[in-house]
Amino acid sequence: MAEKYIIRVTAGPDYDVDKHVVVPVNTHEPVKISSDLGDTDLNVRVQNYRGLPRDSPKTSPYFSLEPHATNKDQYSIAIRFTPKKPTSSASSKTASTDPSTSSSPESNDEDSDEEERLNGISGADLQFGNDFDHPIRDRLPPGFSYAMNIVKWWIDPGLDGDVYADQPYLYGPALSSFNTIHIGQGEHDQEKGGLHFEEGGDEDGEKERQAIGAPETAKDRMKWALKPANKEKWVFQYDRTYCLDFFNPYLDFNEFSLRLPGFTLPIMKYWDGQGLRYVLRNRATDETYLVIVFTLHLKEDVNEDGTLKPAALAALKEDKTLAKEAGKLPTETKDVSKDDDYQEARKQFENLNVNEGTGGQEDDDGVD
Repeated sequence: MAEKYIIRVTAGPDYDVDKHVVVPVNTHEPVKISSDLGDTDLNVRVQNYRGLPRDSPKTSPYFSLEPHATNKDQYSIAIRFTPKKPTSSASSKTASTDPSTSSSPESNDEDSDEEERLNGISGADLQFGNDFDHPIRDRLPPGFSYAMNIVKWWIDPGLDGDVYADQPYLYGPALSSFNTIHIGQGEHDQEKGGLHFEEGGDEDGEKERQAIGAPETAKDRMKWALKPANKEKWVFQYDRTYCLDFFNPYLDFNEFSLRLPGFTLPIMKYWDGQGLRYVLRNRATDETYLVIVFTLHLKEDVNEDGTLKPAALAALKEDKTLAKEAGKLPTETKDVSKDDDYQEARKQFENLNVNEGTGGQEDDDGVD
């Protein structure tokens, strides 16, 4: 079944696929994505890639570097992220309806929380993970609970969510989910596949980590970040650049399978048509900074030049509709100021000589 499909990777600042750009997988030049909430450079690498664009390299020099060669990593999502201070209207959105948000803080912590929001994003609030627009519970295979236990024990103990919900999600704190975090600009090297980061930071970044007691190594930092108090110490400061890399050997995009220790899941057997979506988001405000979507299209719905045929475009339109129904996109409302009939009526009203009408009424008053 997998041979009938081809992968297309897109990315944008939010869930609106119309704003997304196609990601040139395995190329060294990063995609640049900007919004009012942040600027992002993005590299996506996939081992043995056979997707769109059609001329994409099959692999990247990144996978020959350590630790990826030893780990036999299958993909990487490398992000250079600079959060921006939100506008007053955006920053006022502090109440969240997200089910992954913890209960309200004690009143004596509110001032501290507000000050933190003015400086940046709390380490407890920046999340990375997957979400879906409609239920997947009826498509989950036997033994899925066992697989989730493996993921939480072996791969990402900070992962949390509800795969049985009407809108399933699995988010983890960025601090414990990303394999590499570097405070600063990091490195861009064509010979290394583009964006390349080492755990740590530039000179100022190293001082910031030391000041809050963040460990030097990635493994220790991920473990350290599992404690709520430590997450609260870390702030992703506005206008400061952070380099994040997420990679693992478990998801095989070539065979469309999930390979965990002692458990293999053939994804296509249980796939319901939804794309695999990775989201960088704010837990406290529900705001998104980056959305990356791995979408499977039937090969027959893709033109030779890699553009999508009407059937594939219709499927994307349906995906957008589902995102709106799930509340991830605002419902479009008609702007009356742009309505042609309204503009014409307004023009005619402005050309009216109101005084003429008033004078006529005064004349009428004098008639017997």
